[in-house]
Amino acid sequence: MAVYTAVDPEDLAALVGRYDIGTVLSCKGIAEGVENSNFLLETTGGRFILTLYEKRVQEGDLPFFVDLLGHLARRGCPVPAMIRDRDGCAIQQISGRPACIIQFLAGISLTHPTPAQCAAAGAALGAMHKAVEDFSGARENSMGRAHWRGVAAAAGDLDTVLAGLQAIVDGELAFLDDRWPADLPRHVIHADLFPDNVLMLGDRVTGLIDFYFAATDFRAYDLAVTHASWTFSDDGRTCESDRASALMRGYASEIDLSADEVAALPLLARGAALRFLLTRAHDWIHTPADALVTRKDPAPFLERLRRYQAADAADLFRAG
Repeated sequence: MAVYTAVDPEDLAALVGRYDIGTVLSCKGIAEGVENSNFLLETTGGRFILTLYEKRVQEGDLPFFVDLLGHLARRGCPVPAMIRDRDGCAIQQISGRPACIIQFLAGISLTHPTPAQCAAAGAALGAMHKAVEDFSGARENSMGRAHWRGVAAAAGDLDTVLAGLQAIVDGELAFLDDRWPADLPRHVIHADLFPDNVLMLGDRVTGLIDFYFAATDFRAYDLAVTHASWTFSDDGRTCESDRASALMRGYASEIDLSADEVAALPLLARGAALRFLLTRAHDWIHTPADALVTRKDPAPFLERLRRYQAADAADLFRAG
């Protein structure tokens, strides 16, 4: 379930009055999302998204996100640009929270993507990577490898989530620390391109959304995150080969990975699986039972990690 900060109608009217988007008709909470309070804002000028940023998004990072989305929009990527008011400001304050009014994009997010939809998502990711190559902004990856030990420590006793998980995580952290590459191509990446962060109409991508984990890291790691989130069964035990090969073909239609990147994909995917295993385990332990946010089971990402650890893991990344 979503996080909601209440919005006073008078404050909302005053906020919208700073823009050339008409007057407020309605403002309704959107059920998707757990990081921020999101509202479908309808005005006499059209539909928009009003986002109020909660604790996990730092206000100081917002100019980076504004600039990134503006850059991608100008390059023709289907991203929701943050709208600027008459004074050129995109970042506002309402109800004690930093906020932005964002372009509304048509489309729905997927639960079980088809191979054709995986191919479209791979191509959209590759096009985004091409578009961002000349973007001058940078942001540390706060959920990157350098921070995984801290997330594990903050989680507490991982064996309370799954028996034996602590030893598995400790071993994997040591393995990745010894082998993580240092010189692969890097630029700003999405870092969280799960199916619910892609809007589609049929087999066409209409929106890449929720860039609030975007940061500077390996582009191949971004592909590994997308592979882990788009190509597996719900329980994480099976990588669907038709979806995986379609995703890789789609990406290859835009980006020709280097030999070093291709060789690193199984290792990077192990890191991606561990990253989401750790954050889900942390939230599983620390989210109160009566919280509005629904906890996500970490077990499917442990299963993904095991699959990526297998001797034939490189086969999962073949375009076919």
